Amino acid sequence: MAEWIDITREWTEAPLYPGDPETVLEKHLDMRFGDLCNTSVIRACLHAGTHMDAPCHFFEEAEDALSIPLSVGMGTCCVISANGVLVGESLEKYLWMTPPRILFKGDVTLSQSAAFVLIDAGVKLVGVEGTSVAPSDSEAEVHRLLLSSGVTILEGLDLSEVSAGQHELLCLPMKIKGADGVPVRALLAKP
Repeated sequence: MAEWIDITREWTEAPLYPGDPETVLEKHLDMRFGDLCNTSVIRACLHAGTHMDAPCHFFEEAEDALSIPLSVGMGTCCVISANGVLVGESLEKYLWMTPPRILFKGDVTLSQSAAFVLIDAGVKLVGVEGTSVAPSDSEAEVHRLLLSSGVTILEGLDLSEVSAGQHELLCLPMKIKGADGVPVRALLAKP
């Protein structure tokens, strides 16, 4: 039986994209004060913690998070250790072993040329540990290239307990109609 590693960040403590609102969990009903049960309310940006971006995150009138195929988050993936802004030329050495899902371990963002290389290679999901897949100077361009080409973006991963190489990914988005981003629970196992 495979040993699964949780690569999801805890939602209320995960780093936030600059300018995003703080994630707050507060009690609604509390048994300590005589309520029948405990219930809580969460206020958060849908791009907090480990999440997938939907096409409508960067395109007006585009599909919401319900359009993300469940199958894109299930199956073989490759974890690649890297740091810095990756350019297309630096990715070409990995393409011979690249399954349709790639997760980048380290402080990584993707340039526009890297996005083109991943699209041309047929990658269907790309994930990073940071709060964004793109550097701040080309945030919109990289997101638009990937999303318009059918590449699902997974951000906010915790790959600290994972080695580079082939793994099995299980990552399912919450079902939230109209969402431009959606929290996920992401797991990896060695095949």
